[in-house]
Amino acid sequence: MWPRRVVLGAAVLPLALLVPRDSPVRLALPVHAAAHERPRPVPRGAAQPAIVSRAVWRADERLVREPAVYTGPVRAVFIHHTGESNDYDCADVPRMLRAVEESHIEGNGWDDIGYNFLVDRCGTIYEGRAGGIRRSVRGAHTTGFNADSVGIAVLGNYGSGATVPAVLVRALARVAAWKLMPGADPRGTVRLVSTNDASRFPKGAAAVLHVISGHRDAYQTNCPGEALYAELPAIRAATAALRKGR
Repeated sequence: MWPRRVVLGAAVLPLALLVPRDSPVRLALPVHAAAHERPRPVPRGAAQPAIVSRAVWRADERLVREPAVYTGPVRAVFIHHTGESNDYDCADVPRMLRAVEESHIEGNGWDDIGYNFLVDRCGTIYEGRAGGIRRSVRGAHTTGFNADSVGIAVLGNYGSGATVPAVLVRALARVAAWKLMPGADPRGTVRLVSTNDASRFPKGAAAVLHVISGHRDAYQTNCPGEALYAELPAIRAATAALRKGR
């Protein structure tokens, strides 16, 4: 049986440096940022936000091919968009989620929906891949970097010129603030080792990425779109504020 938790609720810069595994890690950040930045307080976790469960959006559990696989504590968050039109009615989101699930499993050949969580334009958060929202479930969202990370997808297309609602930014921050491991700095960087040559980094190579990154930072894609990618700094700042209890 799949573990289910029903939690009802209503209703981000560029790639860092590729380095060999044994080489000193250098951050590809502006020199002035490193030179003048004051030490930051260690963030703590935030409360779990309201999340609509798979049972509520009626995920088709018959499609799921394999049980969930678990990884270590969440060290990074990858932001995505799904590519549909943005003019949907939020009441139609459960149907849209089932279409994403079917596409990922039947179309892509994955075990389950790839994203750990999804967010609609109204700011509602949904459980994605099965396995338990409070556990570190390995997704299929960011090739080469699915371990020790969370993938959050925004339903819609957030390319150049799109408007990113403030409630959407807030929802992304709430998931990130809750899921990131204690001590992770949402405004900082993390060293991750690629597990797949199909990513921007060869298998076995280390990458220094922002703790909250866009899909394009680790994979050759335009995802999560220009407009949403431009909001990553705001998402990082909101996440940091939540983890400090603001």
